[in-house]
Amino acid sequence: MSLRAHHSIRRVCVYCASSEKSDGAYFEAARRLGEILAGNSITTVYGGGAIGSMGRLAEGVLSRGGNIIGVIPRFMQELEWGHKGLTDLLVVEDMRERKHRMLTESDAAIALPGGSGTLEELLEAITLKRLGIYLNPIVLVNVRGFFDPLLALFRRCIDERFMDERHAAMWQIAPGPEHVLQAIRSSAAWSHNARQFAALLPENRPL
Repeated sequence: MSLRAHHSIRRVCVYCASSEKSDGAYFEAARRLGEILAGNSITTVYGGGAIGSMGRLAEGVLSRGGNIIGVIPRFMQELEWGHKGLTDLLVVEDMRERKHRMLTESDAAIALPGGSGTLEELLEAITLKRLGIYLNPIVLVNVRGFFDPLLALFRRCIDERFMDERHAAMWQIAPGPEHVLQAIRSSAAWSHNARQFAALLPENRPL
């Protein structure tokens, strides 16, 4: 697949965590990513939280006068988990609608290190890209080598023929927030034709 000659980035979805107990390097990376996105006039869409990497991402965007939109399920808003200083905070009915709104309206998806919720969001985005439903860049920000085990598992999936070699082009790796925009711009072009090899079938067997 060819590389993108140019990709207009106006709005990105960022997956990140709410834990306040993780290493400070993750907080620093989240805030720096927010600063970079705002400095490049890119609107950030995220889960709407006020603490952990979520809160630092928002602080970074707001510190540079950028736009940041939170998407939060109603039950979380009722627990007062939402950030009160955002450009906009959209309250949705459930987690499913939250993920749908965050991803489908974005020009790229970025995953910072996080827990099960972050990984679920990331894997859903990758799955939808495999099926030719989501076509935009997906970037993993590999702070402290956090995603190395996941990347090794993806490699195993390809080696064991649960995925095609071409599926390795679905994501890009950025070692830190400073590399995210270049990773988006250098990502492989993707199209609905990916559906033709989404399912691995015996040779000469039509879909």
